[in-house]
Amino acid sequence: MYQEPSRWSYTFQTFSCLSRLRAALEAPGEAGGTPGSPVRVLERSVFSDRYVFAKQLFEAGHLQPLEWALYQQWHDVLLAHLGHRAAPHAFLYLRASPQRCLERLRRRARSEERGVQLGYLSRLHGQHELWLLARATEVGFAAARRAPVLLLDAEQDFEHDAARQGRLLAQVEAFVTSLSARPVPPHPHTPGTGQGAASA
Repeated sequence: MYQEPSRWSYTFQTFSCLSRLRAALEAPGEAGGTPGSPVRVLERSVFSDRYVFAKQLFEAGHLQPLEWALYQQWHDVLLAHLGHRAAPHAFLYLRASPQRCLERLRRRARSEERGVQLGYLSRLHGQHELWLLARATEVGFAAARRAPVLLLDAEQDFEHDAARQGRLLAQVEAFVTSLSARPVPPHPHTPGTGQGAASA
């Protein structure tokens, strides 16, 4: 995909979004979690798929206007049909610089990520910032638009740092506890004004 993005972007992004949707709809026990657990954490969601990854591909010219329009339309239909089952309660944003992300990517050395460049990671970082921090991305789903965001500083490595892990977990626990007082998100689909085929 990274070698021929214009050829494979729509195919890859469709597969990716459907995979994330499947993960979100799995029962906790099926996904390896604890059955009956009130909290489920997903690495990525159908919302980051659209408002970060697919949006970036369209703006970079790798998704054609027709492909972007089709993606948005079936995304709208799926989430409208699923209703509250696809609605997020909140987002956790593990924020790290593109340079740091590239270092970690090179360190884990996955063959399929060999073609990833700093420019691509910088564009993804920018989309995350616009969507989750600046709230400047036009989001047509009420629950996703209103969902609170916890910003976590992930610039420093914490894999082998128990103290840093403890501080991050404490932030997450306090955040999740605060969510218990919030109502369950309503139906997530509220079409955005003026959202057209080639809108960002």
